[in-house]
Amino acid sequence: MLETTHSWLLESGATIAIILFSLYVYFKISYSYWEKRGVPTVKPTVPFGNFPGSIISGINPAFEIVDLYKAFKGHKVGGLYKLSGPSLLLLDPDVIKDVLVKNFEYFYSRGRVFDDEYEPLDGHLFSLSGTKWRNLRVKLTPIFTTKKMKMMFGAVVECGKDLQAALLKSVDNGDPIEIHDFLARYSTDVISSCAFGIQCNCLKNPEAEFRQWGRRVFAPHFRQRMTSLMQVVFPSLVYTFKLSLVPREVSNYFQRMVRETVEYREKHNVERNDFMQLMIQLKNKTLSIAEEEDLNYLEKQTDKLKSNVPFEISMKVIAAQAFVFFIAGFETSSNTMAFCLYELARHPDMQERVRTEIDAVLQKHGGEITYEAITEMEYLDKVFCETLRMYPPVPAVTRECTKTIKLPGTDVTVEKGVHVLLPILALHRDPKYYPDPERFDPERFSEEERKKRPQFSYIPFGEGPRLCIGMRFAMMQVKVGLINVLSKFEVQASDKTPPIAEIDTRAVIMTPKGGMWLNLVKRQ
Repeated sequence: MLETTHSWLLESGATIAIILFSLYVYFKISYSYWEKRGVPTVKPTVPFGNFPGSIISGINPAFEIVDLYKAFKGHKVGGLYKLSGPSLLLLDPDVIKDVLVKNFEYFYSRGRVFDDEYEPLDGHLFSLSGTKWRNLRVKLTPIFTTKKMKMMFGAVVECGKDLQAALLKSVDNGDPIEIHDFLARYSTDVISSCAFGIQCNCLKNPEAEFRQWGRRVFAPHFRQRMTSLMQVVFPSLVYTFKLSLVPREVSNYFQRMVRETVEYREKHNVERNDFMQLMIQLKNKTLSIAEEEDLNYLEKQTDKLKSNVPFEISMKVIAAQAFVFFIAGFETSSNTMAFCLYELARHPDMQERVRTEIDAVLQKHGGEITYEAITEMEYLDKVFCETLRMYPPVPAVTRECTKTIKLPGTDVTVEKGVHVLLPILALHRDPKYYPDPERFDPERFSEEERKKRPQFSYIPFGEGPRLCIGMRFAMMQVKVGLINVLSKFEVQASDKTPPIAEIDTRAVIMTPKGGMWLNLVKRQ
C-alpha cells in the first residue's frame, strides 16, 4: 500500500513538473515573438508578460503602459506581451494617426469578446466591431450633432442649477466637502434625464433608486473581476462561459426601465427633447437628419465595412446604447470636473481668470447659461482641455488588427489578431510634446501652442471614425457643471487636499482616489 502511494506521488509530481516545464517552454517561445521580428521589446515575466500588476494586483494595465512607454524612448513602436499573446505599443503620433484614421479598415476592432445575445447591454457602440458597429454608428451619428445637443441643453442647465443649490446648502459650516460625490450626483441626474428620460433628482435625494442601481454598475463583484481577468488572459473563454461585466440584476433593471419608458411614450404620444426620444424616432424611422457633415465623413471612412444586411433599432439596441451613455457619461464627466476643480483650487490665479470670463460672458447673455455663451468661454475651454491632458478619462485604448499590414513609417508588420495599444496618458505626459508635463498650464491649448505639436499627441476622446460619439455632450455637461460651481463659489484646497492628485490605479476610468476634498467659499 505504501509503495503504491509512493509510486502515485512520484508519478503525479513528475506529471506536474512536465506540465509546468511545458508551460515555461511555451511562454519562452511565445515571448520571443517580437525579438525574432527585430522589434524592440521589454523583457517579459513568465507567465505574466509585461503586465504582472494587472494580473496579480488588479492594476489597470494603462498605468503599467506609462512606464513601458518610457522604456521605449526613441522608438516609434515597442513589442509587448500580455499573457494571451503579443501586443504592439504605439509611441509615435504619426503611426497612431495611421492606425486610427488612414488605415482604419485594418484596426476598426477594439478586440473585445462578448455575447450580446446572452447579455444585450454588451451590444453597445463601444464594444461592437465590423459591419455591426458601422451600421449602428451610422444610425447614431445624427443623434449627436450640435443641433441635437442644443435640444438637450435645457435639461443639462436645470441639473446644473440643482448642483449649485445642493452646494449652497452644504457649505455653510465651512468644513471641507467631498465634492466628487456632488459631481457624481449631478452627472447621474443629467444622464438619467437625457438618456433615460426620467427625473432622478439625486442632488435632492442622494439615495434615489436610479443612483442605487448606478452604483451597482461600478461596484466590484466576483463575476466582474473574473470577466476582466479573462479579457486579458483568455478572451475566448468570455464568450464560452457567457461572462459579462454587467450583473444580471442590473441588466434586468435597465432593460425593463428602457422598455417601460419607450412603451409609455408611444402609447401616450409623449415626446421629450432627450436621447431616448431620438432613439425612438430611429426605431420608428422618423428621425430627420439636418446635419450631414459628420455622417458623410463616417460613411466615407468606413465604406469597406458597409453591408446591405438590414440593421434594425430594436428595444434591446436602445437599452444597450442608453446603458453605455450612462456608464460613459457618469464616471468620465464627474471625474473630469473633480480633477479640474482640484487644479483650479491649487492655482487661484487661473481660477480667478476663469471666473472673470464666466461673469463677463453670462452678463452679456442676460445672466443665463446658454449654449452660445459656453462656446464663447475660450479660457474655460483651455482649462477643460488641459484637465483632459493631465487626467484623460480613458488612459489607454486597444485596437485589434483585422488584416495583416506593414505599418507605414516603420519596418514592422502587424499580423491579424495582434493587439495594438494606444498610450493616451503616456502621450499626454510626454515632455517631448508638453514641457514640464506635471505642471497644469491651460495656455498649452492656445492656437500658437497647438500648432507646435503633432495632432495625435492629444487624443482624450480618441480620433478617426471611432472618435467618442458623445464628445460634444460630455463637453457640454462638464462645462455647465463647472460654470455653476465657479460662478457662485471660490474653490480652495483643504487640509484633506493632497499636494499631488492621487489616482485610483485599479479603476478602469481615471478616478481620484478617496474622492476629492475641497473647501468651497460663497462669493460675496
